[in-house]
Amino acid sequence: MRAYGVTQYGGPEALHEIDVPAEELGPEQVRIAVTAVAVSPTDTGVRAGQRSDKDRAEEPGDVPGMDVAGVVAELGSGADSDLEIGDRVVAVVQPSGSHGAYREDIVLPLGSVVRAPSNASDAAASTLPMNALTARRALNLLDLRPGQTLAVTGGAGTLGGYIIQLAKADGLTVIADAAEKDEELVRSFGADRLVPRGDDVAEAIRKIVPEGVDGLADASIQSEQVLPAVKDDGSVATFRGYKGDGTRGLHVHPVMVWDVAEDREMLSELRDQAENGALTLRVAETLPAGQAAEAHRKLESGGVRGRIVLDLTA
Repeated sequence: MRAYGVTQYGGPEALHEIDVPAEELGPEQVRIAVTAVAVSPTDTGVRAGQRSDKDRAEEPGDVPGMDVAGVVAELGSGADSDLEIGDRVVAVVQPSGSHGAYREDIVLPLGSVVRAPSNASDAAASTLPMNALTARRALNLLDLRPGQTLAVTGGAGTLGGYIIQLAKADGLTVIADAAEKDEELVRSFGADRLVPRGDDVAEAIRKIVPEGVDGLADASIQSEQVLPAVKDDGSVATFRGYKGDGTRGLHVHPVMVWDVAEDREMLSELRDQAENGALTLRVAETLPAGQAAEAHRKLESGGVRGRIVLDLTA
């Protein structure tokens, strides 16, 4: 079966077409004929071997990818849901070995699969699952009340944009960072105030809220550099495992999408918000899956707004 992955870890050029075995379908699982996959920074880590202590992947290779869109090809026994063969779906993937999104057929737990937004293309739909689940998980952990203030770093990125839009739907006041060229984009997500992107984000936020914001979602991974933006005893969501510096009574929550990867109700609600326009699905570019290496090069060069998507039908 056709997939795109690595047999030896390295740069984008390490990605190539590989042959992987079909996955067995078990109870309460769904087989998806994959049509589109979104390319995310975590994929580049898989390709580079960041999750392995070896130079080479075990046979048949490591396949990256956490986001898929496609069509239900088969339902396992006990997969009691609203899904039927032929339905368009989106799903989040927990990659391991050859089990990753960059393959033409994948088997996933029912809890990770929902109908695709009816008004979105497969390419656009594939940009929803992982980042939207991560954003929703972050906001749930921050546990802010309507009217409280949230700061968001990385506001122009896919994760940051989803956090802003979901926070506004929750009734929060949002301060987000943005480079000058991204100001209009970040405002379109609903940010109430903007501060310049850069090393002085915390200081700029304090000029707007001298006592500090109630919560912070650090989507740009600035870690201790942005903690001063938060009031004493405030809450912080981080996205690369950072646990804080233990000062000022801050409640730091490392966000792991794995904790909600099979929360079908949460993913369904996010799908509904994408359908009704509360979440904006952004495709930066669509490339044939055979150009996966080029997709990684473009992502790692920086400045991509939205997600690059690989077309598995091309």
